[in-house]
Amino acid sequence: MSRDNSQLNKKGYFLIVFLLVNSLTWFLMIRRSIYIVLQGFDVTPQSYIILWGIYDLAIIISGLIGAILSNKIERFTLFYLWIIIGIVFSVPLLFLSSLSSYFLAAILFGGILFGFGFGMPSCLAYFAEQTFIENRGYTGGLIIFLTNAAAPPIILIKDVTLCTIIAIIWRIMGFIMLFLMKPEKGNTVKKEKQQVSFRLILNKNFILYFIPWLMFSLIYGFQRVILEQNIETGFFDFLRTLGAIFGTISAIISGSISDRIGRKHVIIYGFISLGVAYAAVGIVPNNLFSLYLYSVIDGIAWGIFMLMFVLVLWGDLSHLDVQPAEKYYALGSIPFFFGDFIGFLFSSYIWIPLSAAFSVASFFLFLAVLPLMYAPETLPEKLIRRRELRKYVEKAKKIREKYEKQ
Repeated sequence: MSRDNSQLNKKGYFLIVFLLVNSLTWFLMIRRSIYIVLQGFDVTPQSYIILWGIYDLAIIISGLIGAILSNKIERFTLFYLWIIIGIVFSVPLLFLSSLSSYFLAAILFGGILFGFGFGMPSCLAYFAEQTFIENRGYTGGLIIFLTNAAAPPIILIKDVTLCTIIAIIWRIMGFIMLFLMKPEKGNTVKKEKQQVSFRLILNKNFILYFIPWLMFSLIYGFQRVILEQNIETGFFDFLRTLGAIFGTISAIISGSISDRIGRKHVIIYGFISLGVAYAAVGIVPNNLFSLYLYSVIDGIAWGIFMLMFVLVLWGDLSHLDVQPAEKYYALGSIPFFFGDFIGFLFSSYIWIPLSAAFSVASFFLFLAVLPLMYAPETLPEKLIRRRELRKYVEKAKKIREKYEKQ
């Protein structure tokens, strides 16, 4: 019996890793397709802002709807529906070769992104269930690493039809894998689905982590605009690429570290280091070293925050508070897309020198650490102590072996 459960866990573990990588890379392809399509339109800055605002809003609202429906629809049925919506809305993109209908493209992409957000809370909740808390950080880091590794080839695609075909085929592969790897009904443990309101989720533990994440997302939305306005385009793209490389590496390393010393410590280190980098740019804004330092630390911090605040933390909190994880993930994803929208919203209306912008941002980043001081550690204390003890015993054994040889 235990052997079957072990096999079922491995099966579910592989499925959720593949499903999340499939969904996130598909989302990157869709974002790339949106970018390519918009290049074919004479879009005013105001229309561009409104359009991206609609897309970010579509993801937020669809995530909330998906979290609510997760109480009413069987999980794998919801997964099938989720993937089918994305595929169905993607197919018409193949016939937009003339790119003549701006309104149609807006509705179409809004539908696709609605499909992306609809199933993500349940998918992330399944991730929380199929991973042990002591390896959730590493697994989440692996997912981000694999997703980001696919980003460079996606960025190189210049044709919307080619990008759409690849996205559809890749999403169909996700559907097939879901169908083949779905656990049999006889092997699954039925859980009582709790009807939990969002108000119950907004407890002290959630808010103490949500506020720093929201502050960072808003600050980053502004900082992205300020950098783009003050730095030459080619150099700005280089800094973003450099940050993405370090962020990819950071995700998998910080994930492993968070499984050992706890989530809160890793998040605090990320905020403090990012605050120092922002302060350096504020003091010497035109110095290449400070910009390189900022880009590297910003990438490392992004790897930490994407891992913790998108994949790991809300699953930990749902188990800590003994509540369903879907609504934690739905609410926890809002700052990311809201911050993205804020950046687009103010891109045409603000201009602030780098020194002033980054000095103010560093101050608010240090403020964001304060709620974390009172937040609970979501990794059980006994796991941290057990690993510390194991490390101490291994060290003692090595010392003994060294003296025995002498």
